[in-house]
Amino acid sequence: MVSVQNSVTVDSLNGELWSKQRAEKLFTLPFNDLLFKAHTIHRENFDPNEVQLSTLLNIKSGKCPEDCSYCPQSARFDTGVEVTPVLDMETVLESAKAAKAAGATRFCMGAAWRSPKDKDLDAVVPLIEAVRDLGMETCVTLGMLNDMQARRLSNAGLDYYNHNLDTSPEFYGEVITTRTYQDRLNTLENVRNAHIKVCSGGIVGLGESVADRSELLRQLANMPAQPQSVPINLLVRVEGTPLAGANEVHPIDFVKTIAAARIMMPKSYVRLSAGRTSMSDEAQALSFFAGANSIFYGDALLTTDNPLVVADNELFRSLGLNASPSNEN
Repeated sequence: MVSVQNSVTVDSLNGELWSKQRAEKLFTLPFNDLLFKAHTIHRENFDPNEVQLSTLLNIKSGKCPEDCSYCPQSARFDTGVEVTPVLDMETVLESAKAAKAAGATRFCMGAAWRSPKDKDLDAVVPLIEAVRDLGMETCVTLGMLNDMQARRLSNAGLDYYNHNLDTSPEFYGEVITTRTYQDRLNTLENVRNAHIKVCSGGIVGLGESVADRSELLRQLANMPAQPQSVPINLLVRVEGTPLAGANEVHPIDFVKTIAAARIMMPKSYVRLSAGRTSMSDEAQALSFFAGANSIFYGDALLTTDNPLVVADNELFRSLGLNASPSNEN
């Protein structure tokens, strides 16, 4: 049974839960009205011309037993992704130092596990501690965590844990069958209980409806504490995955999702994550205006491309944006 938040009639701007009806109504607003509302809320909570930079490193790739239909690291799909063990300390620190020198304030590490074993954490904990010693914020995404594992990561000084809901509870089973929505909610609860900041969002372009996008955001916004970071991914259609032939998402529809996320989670950092290589500068500019204020910065993500650093720097220059340190609550 999925723990879907109960509907109420007022929104989280007043400190209360979002109803299904009110969340869906955001997506029906005229585009200009939606952007005006989102940008106004953004200005009330953030400097509108600052963007937080995070860099993501794949520290262990391939052979994941899950069947997430979008993921090239699944052992079930033939995508040509190389299977690698956890990277050594020297390699990780070299990447983290380069990210810091380029302006990133947070270093994120991802490993393709369904859920890590305790011995897996033996390899990851020293990496977290070493990156923190560089003066960077740390984030990892390792799959499902139990309570004791979350506490161990907290004791290591981990700042953020990423675990996305991906989509709505209703559409979830069309995308993933090897773990439940409740499994994801349980991991996020363990992370919160361990006093690690939550990074959780979803993917646009899985074949979901607008109502599914609304419900994804409602699930995030109605958590006991709203995620400090909300990554919004645009599906990267990878050959060999079941979603390789998924329909493209219109840029306006993507921007609407960013705007709704900003309105529903006023104090969260909303991150433009995967899929930026297929976005025009104009679509990214609208996304920043709509409330996105964080990006993955660097030439690669886990197994897919990311805009070149020089391209991002030029985009920031043309838009008058500045990199900012993260100060999520």
